Amino acid sequence: MVLYGPGTFLYAIFLVAAWLTTLYTLNFYYLAYESRRNRRHDRIVAAAKSASGLAGAADMPLLPTVTVQIPLYNEKYVARRVIDAVCKIDYPRDRMQIQVLDDSDDDTVDLIRSIVHEYKLKGFDIMQLHRTDRTGYKAGALKEGMKSATGEFIAIFDADFIPPPDFMKRLIKYFDDPKMGFVQCKWGHINEDYSTMTQAEAISLDIHFLVEQKAKSLSHIFLNFNGTAGIWRKKCIDDAGGWHTSTLVEDMDLSYRAQMRGWKCMFLDDFVVNAELPVQMNAAKRQQFRWAKGSIQVALKLMADVMLHRKVPVDSKLQSFVHMTRHIVNPLFLVQFLIFPMLLAMDFKLYNGPWAPLAVLGTYVALGPGGYLLVINKVWKREWKGKARQFLFLNFFAAGMTVNNSVAVFDALFGRKNEFLRTPKFGITARGEDWKSKEYVLPFTKTTLLEIFFAIYGVVGIFIAIFSNNTLYTPLIAIPTIGFIYVAYMSIAHSRFGKKKKAAAAARREAALAKNPQPSQSSSSALQKALLPGMLAFMLLGAAIAYYGYHSAIYPIEEASGLLARAQSAQTPQQLAEYVRLAERSLPAEGNPVWIFPTGRTDFAAMRAQMDGMLARAEDLSVAEPHTDEYSSSMIDMHAAALAIQENLHEAVPYIYVSPTNIAMAAAWVMVILSVFAAMRRATARHKKAAAPPSALQS
Repeated sequence: MVLYGPGTFLYAIFLVAAWLTTLYTLNFYYLAYESRRNRRHDRIVAAAKSASGLAGAADMPLLPTVTVQIPLYNEKYVARRVIDAVCKIDYPRDRMQIQVLDDSDDDTVDLIRSIVHEYKLKGFDIMQLHRTDRTGYKAGALKEGMKSATGEFIAIFDADFIPPPDFMKRLIKYFDDPKMGFVQCKWGHINEDYSTMTQAEAISLDIHFLVEQKAKSLSHIFLNFNGTAGIWRKKCIDDAGGWHTSTLVEDMDLSYRAQMRGWKCMFLDDFVVNAELPVQMNAAKRQQFRWAKGSIQVALKLMADVMLHRKVPVDSKLQSFVHMTRHIVNPLFLVQFLIFPMLLAMDFKLYNGPWAPLAVLGTYVALGPGGYLLVINKVWKREWKGKARQFLFLNFFAAGMTVNNSVAVFDALFGRKNEFLRTPKFGITARGEDWKSKEYVLPFTKTTLLEIFFAIYGVVGIFIAIFSNNTLYTPLIAIPTIGFIYVAYMSIAHSRFGKKKKAAAAARREAALAKNPQPSQSSSSALQKALLPGMLAFMLLGAAIAYYGYHSAIYPIEEASGLLARAQSAQTPQQLAEYVRLAERSLPAEGNPVWIFPTGRTDFAAMRAQMDGMLARAEDLSVAEPHTDEYSSSMIDMHAAALAIQENLHEAVPYIYVSPTNIAMAAAWVMVILSVFAAMRRATARHKKAAAPPSALQS
């Protein structure tokens, strides 16, 4: 293999990305192994269960005081549910303080005020702490609540969680160890079966808790508090420096600082606190974005402190590095996805040996789905088949989510500041319940355009794999492509295409409503429904254009390359001349696809001139005496010339993909999509405004 040219450069990048991704994957299997042999965790949990079974009511010591914090922001659909659940916790009322940390700016404020007043009349120590600004967002609210917290311990529940009545008594006993800093519970899912998306989310979280968190519990590996469904020792929070507002994952930030101070941390895999999973794709993407960006922010903030800490073991430092930077695999995945079809189009020799494609697929299956399914079998045992089906959905969901998470990673690396965007909840608990007509539905986001681009690129990549006789590699491109299509489609289908009416604009339209008849309210809905098949047709049109472009611009070059490969093995000048003549016909008459710093190697006119010279030489050689030294030397020279032209064609192919015409067409394609959605937003807003009754406008 000649070590120069764009093919070798792209292949080197591809290999680096693949090996880094493999290392992160192997680390997951290491944690899976550790989770099965965490004897210390199992021993302490078993001892606590035994003590609970033997202890009677008279044997229980005086329970410590606990402050329960419920951070909320515009949660009208789930606020009562979480407050009711907290007030049902079996714990002495004089030992439990409840803080509703309310940053809401809608009618949730009044709803919470009435709920808090209701429970105050029943004798609960409950208060609503309402902030008029969201400084520091969730971390800022928790920090503000700490000022008036009276409990020795701090329990935290996000709005979408439903703690069981025995939560406090089950967890508080683990704090008999004075160095226990926090205890984290496993999350459950009340709407796991709502859709394939919620099933994918559920299995992803379950794997995180039952593999990664269990492996780290009560070990020397740093454990991450998951932000909710757990209890902190207040002294631990203060000793670690309190809640910081500099990252989007304040829980992970505090966890690392606490463990660097020597505090112990524990995860309970046998105690579940149920919660509501996001049912809107854009909400799930927002949640994933926050986790991905926040992890990189923590890495930038604490990585040096962890690595230089003398009391942190080497393997703990390694695991901390992997944990804080694990979302880097998202852009690494996209890099591989972009490069792989290019290498196939260039006919780059990826591997040696006829069995190499099967070996690659076997390795992919073993390290990817196969290994994960083995872990699922070990964790869930008899129930593993149902979880395996969910894992199938997760493959597509996770692949499609890599675009969103990659944007988050680069946002963090470039230091871009984002507000803490909460994940909206709609109080959905059963399949079939409607949420699209409720408030908090998120609008279309521009990230979906990138997902559409990768979907179309993947379709083109599948065609490249097939037409380049690399059909065995097709699944490696098809699985992510299906994921991009799925996430993009669901993002569009779940988007809100319209904005709330402003009061001033509503007042101006009230008089017009009295004079003009109201249009049918179904027109807006019909307009939105027409978007989905229209966008699908537009995507198919883009794929057709991409296929036509490949067939008219790339395929002739590939055909010429194949003919030149045959010319290199020709045994007579006549055979060689025939292959060269056919190859020349496939090439453009002139032009240079390398429009950035062009060179003579990729100039089509120069290549055709070389081929004309080869044809002339082959004609002269055809009348020469064969099997002579001169004859053999001339044939070797012409074989080498055919190889040189073929390599020049390989060098030219990537630049044809990114030609000015293709870039302009892609930009136009994106502009059309933006225009369609802008028109949809305006049209939907006009229909909603026109159809609204006067009373709604006044309100």
